[in-house]
Amino acid sequence: MLSCMSHPTLSGTFATSRDGLQATVALNNGVHMPWLGLGVFQVPRDADATAAVLAAIGLGYRSIDTAALYHNERGVGRAVRDCGVPREQLFITTKVWNDDIRADRVEAAFEESMKLLGLDYLDLYLLHWPIQGKSVTAWRVLEKLHRAGRIRAIGVSNYMMPHLDELLAAAEIVPAVNQIELHPYLQSKQLVAHCHRLGIRVEAWSPLQQAGALLQDPVLSAIAKRHGKTTAQVVLRWDVQGGIITIPKSVRPQRMAENAGIFDFELTALEMAAIDALDRDERVGSDPFNFNF
Repeated sequence: MLSCMSHPTLSGTFATSRDGLQATVALNNGVHMPWLGLGVFQVPRDADATAAVLAAIGLGYRSIDTAALYHNERGVGRAVRDCGVPREQLFITTKVWNDDIRADRVEAAFEESMKLLGLDYLDLYLLHWPIQGKSVTAWRVLEKLHRAGRIRAIGVSNYMMPHLDELLAAAEIVPAVNQIELHPYLQSKQLVAHCHRLGIRVEAWSPLQQAGALLQDPVLSAIAKRHGKTTAQVVLRWDVQGGIITIPKSVRPQRMAENAGIFDFELTALEMAAIDALDRDERVGSDPFNFNF
């Protein structure tokens, strides 16, 4: 069941941000996922989500990440249907929420998400958090939906090494993606290496530490100055150049365009190492071993 995959990274540059936004990495089942996408966490109004996603797709984004918890799937789906880009060129992710996992209603929750999105299929569906005693049961539902062709790839979010090992002891399909909080101050190197050994792609949420102290870090600021880039662009480039898929959140087209401006430069090996050395094990989100929602 388990097979170690190679660990591709995004190297080289692209002529335009639009070209870079359409660069993809192969998941463990052969499905291709864009390296950089748009997250819509904390965009609660459907109208705002529609506007943000339409703006992002207009800039060249092809990957959109939402969740049942975000309460904006309807708005995301409207943008996907109205944007004018063929559905097969877009990569749409959503997630099943913890209450539905606990209540053993994952399949019903999936159908509710699909109705809100107004889509015929989903590109990636994730278990949002590791719910003790329920992960395997929930995962079997995702496997069923995947085999039925309703979902192109299935994965998990916020799963640490023990959670993955427990799931994989019973799983028939290895998760394609593990979406975790990851940024230079929280690099989770052992977990990332473990995922790579298992053939699971790592995807970063909160890649900019929710615009926290990270963006004022002097090491990052110095690297940004050398390249004529922003600190945020340096961080996102570090992600993809290190093989991490990433989904920064924004509702502002100017910021979306800035986030996409990472494909015309490369970090040196010394710069990558300097950022690697910033790890503080500093989490801004909830602890996957200790959460109460």
